[in-house]
Amino acid sequence: MLIHFRGATARHQHFMPVAISLAQSTLFSKSAIFLRRNALNCFLFSVPFSSSSAQKILTHKWRQPVVSVLDFGGVKIGKEDVVKDDPTNNVPDAIFSKLGMQLHRRNQHPIGILKNAIYDYFDANYSNKFDKFDDLCPIVSTKENFDDVLVPPDHVSRSYNDTYYIDPQTVLRCHTSAHQAELLRRGHTHFLVTGDVYRRDSIDSTHYPVFHQMEGVRVFYPGDWEASGMDGTSYAAKDLKKCLEGLARHLFGDVEMRWIDTYFPFTNPSFELEIYFQEKWLEVLGCGVTEQEILKRSGGTSNVAWAFGLGLERLAMVLFGIPDIRLFWSTDERFTSQFSEGQLGVKFKTFSKYPPCYKDMSFWINESFTENNLCEVVRGVAGDLVEEVQLIDNFTNKKGMTSHCYRITYRSMERSLTDDEINELQWNVREQVQSRLKVVLR
Repeated sequence: MLIHFRGATARHQHFMPVAISLAQSTLFSKSAIFLRRNALNCFLFSVPFSSSSAQKILTHKWRQPVVSVLDFGGVKIGKEDVVKDDPTNNVPDAIFSKLGMQLHRRNQHPIGILKNAIYDYFDANYSNKFDKFDDLCPIVSTKENFDDVLVPPDHVSRSYNDTYYIDPQTVLRCHTSAHQAELLRRGHTHFLVTGDVYRRDSIDSTHYPVFHQMEGVRVFYPGDWEASGMDGTSYAAKDLKKCLEGLARHLFGDVEMRWIDTYFPFTNPSFELEIYFQEKWLEVLGCGVTEQEILKRSGGTSNVAWAFGLGLERLAMVLFGIPDIRLFWSTDERFTSQFSEGQLGVKFKTFSKYPPCYKDMSFWINESFTENNLCEVVRGVAGDLVEEVQLIDNFTNKKGMTSHCYRITYRSMERSLTDDEINELQWNVREQVQSRLKVVLR
C-alpha cells in the first residue's frame, strides 16, 4: 500500500526513492461496469490498433502487441470506453495499449521472475498463508484509489496532472493499494497484491508511466499479541521488520540494513528499509502499521495490521543490472532471451549502445503549463523512442513572460535511428506541443 506522493518533497516523489541514481518506482462512464465487485479479471484480445507517429514510422517488427478490448467479468470494454474525447478524460492511446500486457505474470520476464522470488519467500516462511492476487483490474474508482487509503481530498496526487482519469469517478490505479480495502472487507488477513500501475510522469531512463508494484498486508487479532506483553502496534511493527529484513536477505544476500522513520498518511508508525548494496544505500521499500481508520472501515475494529509496498522495476533494475526502464517493454529477443524462469539476478548483457540524438525546443509557457503534460505529448508522438526530456534553461523577461528550453533525447534500444525519422518526430512534437499545450514556440 505504501507509496510516496508526488509533489510532497523532492525525495518523496515516488514510493521507493533510492539513495542512488534510480528514481523510478513506485501513489501511489461505464463506472457501474468498472466497479462491479466481481469484475476483477482483465484479458488480452488480439485486435491491434496504432496510436502514435512513432508507430507509423517503425516497421511492424518493432511493434509491441496492444490491447483493444478488455473483459471485465464477462462484460467487454473497448478502447472507446477508456480513451474518450472528453475534457475529463486524459488517457492517451499509448497508455491504453499497455492495459492487459501484465509483465508481472510472465515467468521468464525480469518482473515476473522477481515477483515469483518474493512469492517463494512468503510461501517458505509463512506456510502458504498469504493469498496472492496478480490479476486484479487496474480500472478502479477514485474512492478505491484515494479515499479508502486516506489520501486527503486536496492532495496533489488526485490532480489530472498526476493521475489518468477515465471520468471524474474512475481512474487507472496509481498503486496496488487501491484493492486493499476491498480485500480486507472480504475477510482476507494475509495477502500480496501485484499489478501494473499508472502515473503521468517525467521522461528519463528510470521513469515510465506504467510500472509494477507489490503490496503486502498482514492482519493480527488481539489474541496474537496479548500474551507477548506488547501492545498491538508494537507487536505488528516488530513482526513487520522481521518479515521484511528476511525478504531483503532473500533477494540481496547478507547485506547491512537500516530502518528510517518516515511519514505516510495510511500507516502509523511508518518506516523505510534501506540496504547497503553495491557500495551505496538503496531504499528497498516503504512500510508501516496500518492506520486504525482503514481497519475500522473494513470491520476490524479491534485488529491491527501491517502493510508494505515496493516497486518491482526499481528492484529489478538493480538485481538484473538493467540500465533503462524502457527495456522491460522490449520484445527484442536479444533482451528477452537473457532471462529464464526462476533465475533471479542474472546480469543483463547490453547487446548494443545505439547513438542518441538531441533536439532542443524553446517556447513561452502559459499558466496552465506543466512538465507532465509536455512529457505526455512527447510520449504520444515518439513512444519509446524518446529517452529523456530535460529542462536545460528557463528565464522570465521584463514583461513577465517565462521561457523554457527542453532538450529531447531520442534513442532506440534496438536499432539506430535515421536522421529522417528523428526530424519527422521532432517536427510532430513541435506541432503537437504548440497546438495542445497552447504555448508559443520560439
